Amino acid sequence: MLPLIVVIAGILLLVLLVTYAKLNSFIAFLIVSVCIGIAQQMSLQQITTSITTGIGGIMGSLLIIVVLGSMIGKLVAESGAAQRISNGLMTLFGARYVQWALMTTGLVVGIALFYGVGFVLLVPLVFAVAARTKQSAVFLGISLLAALSVTHGFLPPHPSPSALIGKFNAPMGPTLLLGLSLGIPSVIIAGPLFGSTFRKLKREPAQVFALKTLPDSELPSMTVSVFVALLPVLLLCASAVMRIWAKPGTALSVMADWMGEANIVMCVSVLVAIWLLDLRRGVTMKATMGKLDEAVKDIAGIVLVLAGAGMLTQLLKDSGLAEYIGHRMEGMHVSPIILAWLMAAIIRVCIGSATIAGITAAGLVAPIVASTGVNPSLMVLATGAGSLMFSHVNDSGFWLFKEYFNLSVKETILTWSLMETIVSVVGLLGCLLLSIWF
Repeated sequence: MLPLIVVIAGILLLVLLVTYAKLNSFIAFLIVSVCIGIAQQMSLQQITTSITTGIGGIMGSLLIIVVLGSMIGKLVAESGAAQRISNGLMTLFGARYVQWALMTTGLVVGIALFYGVGFVLLVPLVFAVAARTKQSAVFLGISLLAALSVTHGFLPPHPSPSALIGKFNAPMGPTLLLGLSLGIPSVIIAGPLFGSTFRKLKREPAQVFALKTLPDSELPSMTVSVFVALLPVLLLCASAVMRIWAKPGTALSVMADWMGEANIVMCVSVLVAIWLLDLRRGVTMKATMGKLDEAVKDIAGIVLVLAGAGMLTQLLKDSGLAEYIGHRMEGMHVSPIILAWLMAAIIRVCIGSATIAGITAAGLVAPIVASTGVNPSLMVLATGAGSLMFSHVNDSGFWLFKEYFNLSVKETILTWSLMETIVSVVGLLGCLLLSIWF
């Protein structure tokens, strides 16, 4: 029973340090890791080795993906590709169904953009569309942001799903395909359907959030914009399909392996984006490299959170706590999918960070996956769904939504928090349904 108390105390300490003491997440992870190691009677050398191994392990598998992903997002944003995609989709759907256009924009562009960047880039677009169509910005915003939440929690190459893939040893291509099949209905229910209850909730945004747009003559074409934004997904999906038909050892099998390797996919996607969105349109190499430098600076916080979560999960493993909890969970006779979702949801509600919640929960649940035969891709998606549960006052996304849409705390809970909860619960139900066949 004592090891379980150590884990609970460690998580509670992490919650207090991040939320009450307002300590930097990386420093909080470091303190909690050392405290757990001491409680488990590990030597100083063992604790230090676990910390460095944990950081090295997660950075080795994720750093390239996170850095290159931020570069693609920056190029899509700065070039006007995101603006072109949203304009084209609004023309396609028309004013009557503009919420579906914004939802689709969030899915397409959200794959290339990290959540915070996507929020700041696309929410001003919501206000412009709301003013043009005389509709509620809250209603339209829910449709867009539900899609961004799904890409953030379910779909690689976003940082959290990519980290979870490593924790559960899941294949990236099939996980992406299952994530899309699960994410689309989640977005529809939490976005346009749930958002329709707020058609009459109208608020005037602050002028500081006015949309800055480029003239159409300076935008890349619709084809190029969509192609660049979706290229990582297209390559990963193509790899998953090719593996179904390819025989081991053949040239097709080798090509499928290359196209399914996330680092290769992201590198190719960045090079294509540099050429199609900038160099081919007359932007100098110096200016393009300046954008990429800014993109790297933007993700410093994300990298530190991933490193901190990596050190904690490694220490839980090396101290024997993860194995102990895994054995205890096996005796509970509860679906690992539900356990992963529940643990991620609890940590999310306590701490606020979806990334921390997902990776920490995976470190505790992963030891039992191999013995249960549960599809690891579904474990990734269930954990990601749990990490989105009920965003509230300890989550920066909650305050971004409140301030951008000029809402009260109560209104933000009834809109934003419930939208995130719906995405999370529908994600869990979808995983349980998919587990019947996969």
